[in-house]
Amino acid sequence: METAKPEWLEQMEAVLETLNEGILISDDCDHVLFVNSVFEEMTGIARADILGRDPGELYSPEDLLILQELRNKTRQTGRSTNEFYIPTRAGGRLPILASARSIEDPDGRSFDIVSVIDISEQKAAEHDLRTANTLLEKRQKEIEDDLALAARVQQSLAPKCMKWGGIRVETLYQPARAIGGDFGLVTPIDEDQLNLLVCDVSGHGISSALIANRIYSETIAQLNKCGPLGEMLRQLNQMVIQNIGSSLFFFTLFVARVDRSGRRMAFAGAGHPPAMIVKPGEEPRLLESRSTVLGVLPDAVDPEPALEVRLEAGERVLLYTDGITDVFNSEGKMLGVAGVRRFVQETATLPLHEMRNAILERVAEWRVGQSADDISLILVEV
Repeated sequence: METAKPEWLEQMEAVLETLNEGILISDDCDHVLFVNSVFEEMTGIARADILGRDPGELYSPEDLLILQELRNKTRQTGRSTNEFYIPTRAGGRLPILASARSIEDPDGRSFDIVSVIDISEQKAAEHDLRTANTLLEKRQKEIEDDLALAARVQQSLAPKCMKWGGIRVETLYQPARAIGGDFGLVTPIDEDQLNLLVCDVSGHGISSALIANRIYSETIAQLNKCGPLGEMLRQLNQMVIQNIGSSLFFFTLFVARVDRSGRRMAFAGAGHPPAMIVKPGEEPRLLESRSTVLGVLPDAVDPEPALEVRLEAGERVLLYTDGITDVFNSEGKMLGVAGVRRFVQETATLPLHEMRNAILERVAEWRVGQSADDISLILVEV
């Protein structure tokens, strides 16, 4: 049965019908005194079917408890805004944003005025977004797992510290990200020759790592042929231009071949920072690249790309990538080859393993922040 309306409500009905929100007004007994036409349209419930009733009758027992909590909150604080839902005639649940306010008329009677906004489209969008985020998180996890596996594979290919006859080798491989574009090789061809190589593929991350692995495989094949170092550079350059060629991509490398005695070393570089030969107490000698970067120009390799040097007992050879040299201090000054050369001279009297660590520590002290580039290093004592 419809409850008598207060006079002020009868005067406001025309105004309430002009609003875009659904409006519901109830008395202190939770009996509905008024709903506007927007409320009827939103729920599909005719006002004749709800006037005089408690809206709580439309809710399940569990949701009625929540509704009662929201009513109590409104009456305690005078106002509230909450997301909830209203049942529809078709048995659905319409998501709403409900703004409620408790008032008291001049006669001391209490009323609740509730405006409701249909947020079903917003909720549908939120649901779609949550679904999309779940799928993205799943895909991200798959990518992270793949990268972790790729990182383990790359680390397994990194050159290992070793002793070969009277020659000792210390190595380091440290990608800037999970995987990187640097790689190194320390591999005997036979009982008479030891190959040492560092390579730096431009860029970082997955694409550089994939290209580096392709070059790694081809480099192994070329080294196993035991051919001249210059011919190896030409074959690598040709392979990359034909199969991967891109003006945005290039790579550099430095390769050395030491004989069993440790007294002769052939070397060839292509666009790579110079290798260094140091004897304790002396300034390091630089071994410069004679060829330019590979993977771009067909004639990148110099007509006479390889040279041979004599080594003395106790001398040390350093091969490295530009993750060592291209670092900047707090003043924006790059360490460069000259800085690394100084570090090599300062540490050359230390045991080989300690020398490697000391060079890396000095580079890290110079550098501001974490390394932004991959780092590879091979240090050899003959």
